[in-house]
Amino acid sequence: MLNSAQEAVGEKFVLESMRHARDRTWDVVERVASKIQPGMLESEAVVECKRVLQDMEMERIWHPILIRFGENTLRTFKQPSEGDPRLKNDDIFFVDLGVVWQGHEGDSGATFVVGADAEMRACAQAAKTVFDEVEHHWRTTGAGGKALYDYAAERAHALGWKLNLDIKGHRVSDFPHAIYKAGKLGDFQPHPDAGLWILEIQIAHPTRPFGAFYEDLLV
Repeated sequence: MLNSAQEAVGEKFVLESMRHARDRTWDVVERVASKIQPGMLESEAVVECKRVLQDMEMERIWHPILIRFGENTLRTFKQPSEGDPRLKNDDIFFVDLGVVWQGHEGDSGATFVVGADAEMRACAQAAKTVFDEVEHHWRTTGAGGKALYDYAAERAHALGWKLNLDIKGHRVSDFPHAIYKAGKLGDFQPHPDAGLWILEIQIAHPTRPFGAFYEDLLV
């Protein structure tokens, strides 16, 4: 019964609409990332993101726009950015968006690099690699949510990065998912159903002050 309550959905829930929301949100992430250039302030990137969302006629955002530059890539969702940094010529940033389309919640995030810093590029790629490996583990093993994050920590460590286990994924559905009180994916013992959970991966460089983030719908 607990599992059923944690994976409850509304009467309007349609899996295909979750896929649509996911795809549209990824479109915004990519468009916004392409507009972020060295010299831009973090706050200016947020303003640009709002313009893109308006142009794409989104229904609403369901969580605040999160764009982090440089050292702020180490901060979690609930931690405010430190200051308003300007993107450097060699720098790293991520975009994290939660947007409602067709009454369903999209939630996508990825890390991007400007310039030629090899370790920053490796960090951004590693976040995506760990996500892909954990997503494959979910798809092929029947592992529960907690086991997925145990596996994510193992894979991040094996690749030379630190996984932030304060970031453990969460529910999505037809808006608003928050009424279902599902908790975090990393604390969810059963195997998570498709189309209901966001897998979040946030890693940090072992010695330098930056990290990377990647999230997507398990579908």
